[in-house]
Amino acid sequence: MSDTAWILLTGSLVAASCGFLGCFLILRRLAMLGDAISHAVLPGIVLAFLIAHSMDGVVMLIGAALLGLLTTFFVQTLNQGGVQSDAAIGVTFTALFAIGVVLVSVFAQDVHLDLEHVLYGEIAYVPWNTLTVGGMDLGPRAVWMAGGTFLLSLMVVGLFYKEFKICSFDPAMASAIGIPVVLIHYVMMVLVSMTTVASFESVGAILVVAMLVAPGATAYLLTDRLGLMLGFSVVIGVLCAFLGYYLAVLLDASIAGSMSTVAGVLFTLAFVLSPTHGLMSRWLARRQLGGS
Repeated sequence: MSDTAWILLTGSLVAASCGFLGCFLILRRLAMLGDAISHAVLPGIVLAFLIAHSMDGVVMLIGAALLGLLTTFFVQTLNQGGVQSDAAIGVTFTALFAIGVVLVSVFAQDVHLDLEHVLYGEIAYVPWNTLTVGGMDLGPRAVWMAGGTFLLSLMVVGLFYKEFKICSFDPAMASAIGIPVVLIHYVMMVLVSMTTVASFESVGAILVVAMLVAPGATAYLLTDRLGLMLGFSVVIGVLCAFLGYYLAVLLDASIAGSMSTVAGVLFTLAFVLSPTHGLMSRWLARRQLGGS
């Protein structure tokens, strides 16, 4: 495969996996918790490196998953203690992110684990960082990381689709009929944490936030059915990857930034033109009511 094909495949996998999980964050009104986790996993990545002395993808995923759980636990504990949810998220992720910055600056100065590497990424370099097993080149490591976490998310959500659906729309009813709401919530946060860190080297944690929110939010405006919303979010994510790449080539700009820009444009179009929730449809409905 050409470098362009690998870049497009990686961008599509990252955008699709983030958009897929982002649907559940949006339905639970936890979109910014994805932002919190994407920053708060930094100390987990650093600690995993310091313990294992390796930047192996599995080690990083484990560290990120543990810190994602810790972030969720802190946010819920503060919220239950009377702190506003937005304040709880803000305090938790800034504190953990600051700890990660300190750990990087003190213990990881002499290794390739700087903030630019962890947070910004560069998808153009994806084809050069390959996975080799037994002397065989299996292609870019980012493709295996993003593809593996996306497949895991599909499997977990597919196996427990009913539980995820009920917990997203009516947690009280889910609890009443015996569904472990808290466990489902933590499973989702682990998936979000793993997806976030799997995307670091390709698009970076900051830009992952856009993919966690924009495709799912766009899909939310286009349908009222969860199944369709999940499918639309994946399609929109892939569309963002392709259009963003060719926009970056045209403008000679950042590829990941262009992908996020396209995601914002698609959301704006849906916000204006959505047949059910768009500004245009609501304006026409009010006009028809006024005329009658």
